[in-house]
Amino acid sequence: MGATKVVIALGGNALQEAGTPATAEAQFEVVKKTAGYIAEISEKGYEVAIAHGNGPQVGRILLASETASSVTPAMPFDVCGAMSQGYIGYHIQQALKHELAKKGKDIPVVTLVTQVVVDKNDPGFKNPTKPIGPFYSEEEAKKIAAEKGYIMKEDAGRGWRRVVASPVPVKIVELDSVKRLWDSTIVVTVGGGGIPVIEKEDGSLEGVAAVIDKDLAAERLAEDVDADVLMILTEVEKVSINYKKPNQQDLASMSVEEAYKLIEEGHFAPGSMLPKVMAAVNFAKSKPGKKAIITSLYNAVDALEGKAGTVVTM
Repeated sequence: MGATKVVIALGGNALQEAGTPATAEAQFEVVKKTAGYIAEISEKGYEVAIAHGNGPQVGRILLASETASSVTPAMPFDVCGAMSQGYIGYHIQQALKHELAKKGKDIPVVTLVTQVVVDKNDPGFKNPTKPIGPFYSEEEAKKIAAEKGYIMKEDAGRGWRRVVASPVPVKIVELDSVKRLWDSTIVVTVGGGGIPVIEKEDGSLEGVAAVIDKDLAAERLAEDVDADVLMILTEVEKVSINYKKPNQQDLASMSVEEAYKLIEEGHFAPGSMLPKVMAAVNFAKSKPGKKAIITSLYNAVDALEGKAGTVVTM
């Protein structure tokens, strides 16, 4: 029996804190704290790979690129996704390497620019749901929609954001490299859900304008590397029903069957908790003995030891 293999999906709050400036420097400070928790997991003997979101970051790169389009050509969406993988990965590499060194561990940390194949006929292209970029007031959002033709939607009571297509991940292109590196290296991969590409008839790949949900991409990765645990880190310690209502109830565990029932009853918000629960369910039912954990970054170590978080099993 080898070491427990864990795929960790980092939520937005592991990269950026609400109320802090949206600068690279501020993000790096948050990533340093995040790296401390991941180093602790590694130190306890777990083998980890890291996936992460990129919604705010890719939105800003796109915004910067479009704003400067009179001076230099704007970059297409897939290229902005690749740029976000690069700089978020760089921050994680630098911070995590330092935290591991503090614990006397010399483990390489590398970022793999990762493409993920999606189906060009995915219904997600017809109904964009994935929020990216900064939050706006309703008034600002309507103005942007009118000026730029973007689809703007209200995001879980937090303000208005641009939404783009969010197709389902089908295949991780660089999977073989992740597997080869697994035994020696902590790999940061499928960043932002991976760069969405479609396979053309001649076998070549072509980037498309979309953001794959990072939790679903992390789930795809966890299945493909035969991980034991998919750990989805978010802002809350446990999944709740009746969230933010007087009768809110936190769940320590859910079976796949219970999760489906709660999804049907509409307990989980699309674009926030719903994809996390869906990813957890998909992983838990992929093979006997697999488990998914949804918890906060600060409770990650305890959750792996069964002392925190929501555990999803068959």
